[in-house]
Amino acid sequence: MNVPMLDLVAQYATIKDEVLAAMMKVVEAQVFIMGPSVPQLEVEIARLSHAKHGIGCASGTDALLLPLKALNLKPGDEVITTPFTFFATAGTIHNAGGTPVFVDIQPDTFNIDPAAVKRAITPRTRAIVPVHLYGQMVDMLELMTIARAKGLKLIEDAAQAIGARRKMDGEWRMAGELGWVTGYSFFPSKNLGAWGDGGMIVTSDDAAADRLKKLRLHGGAKQYHHEEVGTNSRLDTLQAAVLLAKVPHLGQWSAKRREHAAYYTKALADIPEVTPPVVDPANEHIFHQYTLRAERRDELQGHLKKEGIGHAVYYPVPLHRQPCFAHLGYKDGSLPQAERAAREVISLPIYPELTPAQRDRVVDTIRGFYR
Repeated sequence: MNVPMLDLVAQYATIKDEVLAAMMKVVEAQVFIMGPSVPQLEVEIARLSHAKHGIGCASGTDALLLPLKALNLKPGDEVITTPFTFFATAGTIHNAGGTPVFVDIQPDTFNIDPAAVKRAITPRTRAIVPVHLYGQMVDMLELMTIARAKGLKLIEDAAQAIGARRKMDGEWRMAGELGWVTGYSFFPSKNLGAWGDGGMIVTSDDAAADRLKKLRLHGGAKQYHHEEVGTNSRLDTLQAAVLLAKVPHLGQWSAKRREHAAYYTKALADIPEVTPPVVDPANEHIFHQYTLRAERRDELQGHLKKEGIGHAVYYPVPLHRQPCFAHLGYKDGSLPQAERAAREVISLPIYPELTPAQRDRVVDTIRGFYR
């Protein structure tokens, strides 16, 4: 039995009628740009995030780029972030005119290390961009304390963490609730994925929301009137309709991912060569990815491929070692925890529609390799 890394066809079978009906309403209305589904989705995602405003945009990348542009970064301005994430996190810092400053990660959660963030702050630092990696929130309380003390903006990269939450002072706080702004991705593989590209920014800062709405529409709130130079980054109405049909299922899908994760963790517990993901006790993880540390990772990867078991390595080359950032001066060993993680991590199928037989097949294949 082959097991895919992700099976969107299986998801489609469960929601086909709802999504197609939503899309056909858009087709029949012929309002494809900024139609009513867009503001409706903005309200829904803001509500989910415990934020005041949602601003739909064209991609998860733009959901980070537009807030960074709103900082008006000048040459030499620094933005601290993690090297162990998807390229867009650092690429948008560069494209907004800033310099990414990479700091190491915590070895258990793979998330950015607040102590390392604090050490990296200089007079040139303008913002911090933590990533809620694989669906688990960063220690936001510590980062908020650091950011406030230094007058820095905190931009949450929650591309992998929509619906994740963290208990702080006895209260659940959502991804998207605590930063100055937060960026989400609706790339099809995400927990809440569109049928194309799309993104969303959420914020509770009224002035930031007004500015971001202009920036996504060529810099103006009124057509043909431009207060600044913005860009074209609108969320497509058809994609918003798809996402609105999917939103009611998100909580159930996340719960199913947690169920699969618990099964894997228990089933793999007696294999000393693998380390299941660590969940911070303060977090409710949404398991966008279920990511192990594995001895002989590359050999295991080859074995899984031969046996037809879907898998992925997120991320094999940390950002501080990418050729495009060589000018920043990082070397092998500069950020040892991120480099070690890049050598050891491997992610397993975790999509909600995964069957018990498929889970058993994944576990048996890993067990067979190490046996």
